[in-house]
Amino acid sequence: MSTTVEHAGGIADHIHPEPQGFIRRYVFSLDHKIIGIQYLITGFVFLVLAGLLAEVIRTQLLHANGGFVSNDTYNEVYTMHGSAMVWLVIIPLITGGFGNIIMPLQIGARDVAFPWLNMLSFWIFPVAGLMLFSSFLIGAPVAGWTEYPPMSLQAGPGTSMWAAAIFLVGVSSTLTGINFVVTMFQMRAPGMTFTRMPLFCWAQLATAPLLMIATTALAAALAALFMERQFGVPFFDPTKGGSPLMWQHMFWFYSHPAVYIMILPAFGMISEIIPTFSRKPIFGYKMIAFSSMAIALAGMMVWAHHMFTSGLAPYLQLPFMILTFTIAIPTGVKIFSWVATLWGGKIHYTTSMLFALGFLALFTLGGITGVFLAAVPFDLHVHGTYFVVAHFHYVLVGGSLMGVFAGMYYYFPKMTGRLMSEKLGKWHFWLFFIGFNGTFLPQHWLGMLGMPRRVPVYDPQFQFWNDVSTFGSYVMTFSILLFFINVLVSIRNGKKSGPNPWGARTLEWQIPSPPHYYNFKNIPTVYGLPYDFSQPLPYKGLEEELTDSPVHVGAH
Repeated sequence: MSTTVEHAGGIADHIHPEPQGFIRRYVFSLDHKIIGIQYLITGFVFLVLAGLLAEVIRTQLLHANGGFVSNDTYNEVYTMHGSAMVWLVIIPLITGGFGNIIMPLQIGARDVAFPWLNMLSFWIFPVAGLMLFSSFLIGAPVAGWTEYPPMSLQAGPGTSMWAAAIFLVGVSSTLTGINFVVTMFQMRAPGMTFTRMPLFCWAQLATAPLLMIATTALAAALAALFMERQFGVPFFDPTKGGSPLMWQHMFWFYSHPAVYIMILPAFGMISEIIPTFSRKPIFGYKMIAFSSMAIALAGMMVWAHHMFTSGLAPYLQLPFMILTFTIAIPTGVKIFSWVATLWGGKIHYTTSMLFALGFLALFTLGGITGVFLAAVPFDLHVHGTYFVVAHFHYVLVGGSLMGVFAGMYYYFPKMTGRLMSEKLGKWHFWLFFIGFNGTFLPQHWLGMLGMPRRVPVYDPQFQFWNDVSTFGSYVMTFSILLFFINVLVSIRNGKKSGPNPWGARTLEWQIPSPPHYYNFKNIPTVYGLPYDFSQPLPYKGLEEELTDSPVHVGAH
């Protein structure tokens, strides 16, 4: 991508002054970059809490007869772990965090379209998180993160708090989606056409409609559940004329697209990292971009494949099975394009690249088991087993969380102006990769052997592979501790990075690290294509010249 920095119509004269004072600058900030960092910090705090809950689950399953916590506590922990990881960790990190920090810089904007709305979107999120975890004080929900009625109607008062908290998270996500769509349609720099947008922006553009549309179905379901629990309105209770299946339809109409809300932005980050460290243009740029939109569209039409065991009519099972198979096509387009980009490239095995390659391997395996589960006969056999747990975690931990870590090592210099330790980073990667596979690979076999999920005790014949899974989870947890140590040490003592330590070619790397409050003193005019490694790297002093005087630069 090439740019010309121009004094476009005096626009540099209308930069809002940077706010003064800690509260205005870092707490109630309107700067998209600070808000993105707030999302990252809060999301990682909830990652620690949700991860500790996961260790409680695995420690309980270290022995066939349990005993670490009571059965009721186990159900509470199980439910809160899943709920927190989906709504308080992955979605906020990957959309609110990286979306806010990166997307406006990549399109040449000074901020998002609605900064005040952006601030409101963030502050709803920690309030909802505190509300969710406070349900432990009054009896946390016990029906799993899906909260199927009638069990969720019979549980303690914490379930109502769960519904209210997730409703608030949905409001935050919807506002973010609106903000991102308007920003990308209305605030792109001159010359930044849609077919010149970086692929991370395309991923966010595909995700935003899911945030706006699918979340409304979940909001309606949560409101109905809350009203039925608190006021006796019979939506889901079959003894009063309600339908438990209506909850499943409404919940999965959101929650299957939610998988793509969590994975599409990770696809976008992988599409930034692989060409940078392969020193090659991305293979099939338009196909990757359009496949993101195809995945988002198809993801709205396959929700009922989660309901094959619910008594869904056979004439409905077949089209949902075929549609689910079909969604593998645009996903395969991305995977083959990434592999083609790697092929013949001069690969640099940085920590970020290792996580991107790990993402490619683990997500592909998760996608293959997803194709298995799309087949009705196979799904009927393993639906309530640990095979589904393994598949889900290969997609959302091996996929989304690996993408988060890849993005952190890649964009940390842009956020802080410092590099993270590569030595600690590689320890983090290899321990995480080994621990993750040690945790979840055996669960495929446990599922095939018939071990049910969501149980605090189990048949002793499954003891060995549960022990392997538990010790693998301890290794994975230790690796994440190394990551947090790396972040804290690097913020203060990391090597200074300069504006572009990776030699990347997209627009965010053409300004100082960390960027100025106003991002671009003069809005650039963009021409050429992104990921154009035929252009020379910028020369020393680029950051000063870009912000202080008109200059023409080769694609950086």
